[in-house]
Amino acid sequence: MTTPQQYQTPPSVNDLLMGGGGPASAKFPTIGHTVSGRITVQPTTEQQRDFDTDKPLFWDDGKERWQIVVTLATSERNPGNPEDDGTRRLFLKSNLQKAVAQAVRASGAPGLEVGGELTVTYTANGEQPNPRKAAPKLYAAKYTPAATAILHTPEPAPAAQHSAPVAQPAPAQQALLAQQQAAAGAVVDPPF
Repeated sequence: MTTPQQYQTPPSVNDLLMGGGGPASAKFPTIGHTVSGRITVQPTTEQQRDFDTDKPLFWDDGKERWQIVVTLATSERNPGNPEDDGTRRLFLKSNLQKAVAQAVRASGAPGLEVGGELTVTYTANGEQPNPRKAAPKLYAAKYTPAATAILHTPEPAPAAQHSAPVAQPAPAQQALLAQQQAAAGAVVDPPF
């Protein structure tokens, strides 16, 4: 029997330093729930892991089971976590990966990219193939490529530009200036 090779992506320096596992995972608790945001980090691939044991998963033939990790800046916040900045990770596999791939193709983009907008909605439950397992979740997705997303992002209103008042010379200074210019032979405009 051959032992499957494990190719894992190492944690980031800050995740390892701070003991965290990265941003929170996006959750789809009920049908109709939507997660939407701008992609902030180039999507990566990593090996799927068993939810209970955290051991890497393999197909029956010994090959790694891969998933795509997409990091989004969302408007979601966990009120119990004051440090939650809304960053969420989507782990694309199975039906979620199919929905996102279809959305990317429909957008005309060659793939996911930083700055692109991704919206995913949990739309229904699929057919339950095994009575001991939950029915698979079905999703719909929409993807807007980065260049298009930037064009459709409202620009902040320009800051009001106030010019400082220009100090006018006092009448006595205007008269003196006019005399000096006249003495020098310069054409003098009236001071009004």
